[in-house]
Amino acid sequence: MVTKTLRQQKALETKQRILRTALALFSAKGFDHVSVDEIVRESATSKGAFYGHFASKYDIFLEKFKEIDQFYSEFQQNLPDELPAEDKIRKLAIAQMMYLREELGRDGTRALYAYALTPSVDNYLSDTERPLYAVLESFISAGQKSGELASTASAKRLTMLLSRSMRGTLYDWAIFDGDFDLAAEIDEWLELLFTGLRV
Repeated sequence: MVTKTLRQQKALETKQRILRTALALFSAKGFDHVSVDEIVRESATSKGAFYGHFASKYDIFLEKFKEIDQFYSEFQQNLPDELPAEDKIRKLAIAQMMYLREELGRDGTRALYAYALTPSVDNYLSDTERPLYAVLESFISAGQKSGELASTASAKRLTMLLSRSMRGTLYDWAIFDGDFDLAAEIDEWLELLFTGLRV
């Protein structure tokens, strides 16, 4: 078992403190109204510590998405194997909406999409090797193999369409100032989608 040195542990604690502080500030004031100086001041750290962990305040989102990807992997492991594929997909989509609503909020979601559209940015959101895509594809593939879901399109193609639907729901929620319930919206959309995919 690998144990962290005291220095490594302190560095990790500093990084987590910066991350938590930045996300709280983004949620309270909006991403564009928070500076690195403010994050440093409120987290009781230094600019050197900030830039030792993050290249910019946008990188806080990348770190957060690594945590979110861990959430997807753990969510998959905690679902009963015997649950139908459709139920697994719905539960994952609803859990994603609730998690992102609580963890990023509307301002954080808006800032994330703005960041993803920035030219020459290594766009983590479009990386199809992320756990979200693997989890969705495994659910869809299992549903097709069991005969629960139609195979009119490949599992990979349906994964892309479904993930786009999930991102689109989040995007609309952010630009319409959260005037609808994320979980109810994605659940209604998935009901319509599965009506066409059921065998």
